[in-house]
Amino acid sequence: MIPMPQLRARLLPAIIPVLSIGAAVSMVFALGSSLPGPTSPSVASNSQTERGSADAVAAGRSLFVQSCAHCHGDDARGSGEDSDGPDLHGLRISNARIATVVHHGIQGEMPSFSKKLSPADTAVLIEYLRSLH
Repeated sequence: MIPMPQLRARLLPAIIPVLSIGAAVSMVFALGSSLPGPTSPSVASNSQTERGSADAVAAGRSLFVQSCAHCHGDDARGSGEDSDGPDLHGLRISNARIATVVHHGIQGEMPSFSKKLSPADTAVLIEYLRSLH
């Protein structure tokens, strides 16, 4: 017969992995109902986010046509026959910088729109500008 301390020393390395695996399996089953699945709210919120983004782009396009197209052109390509503003496709500046330019303008180049566009208007305008490729 093996003395108890030696038996523990031999069995402990085998028992710990079994307990760890058992705990992991138990946790998966316990959390399984809260994990995202095909009908989970997180999937629905992704489609809502995409729809919200599409709505923001559409609203931004409308604001662009009203406030910006006379300088940047209806297609935002700028520097054409009917426009003297720059092309706004593929902007490589931050959203914060775009908002600053829209609100404060650029002296001698672009007027300020702080009295015409709210921060929410500017946010959807930026969504539209980011959609341009």
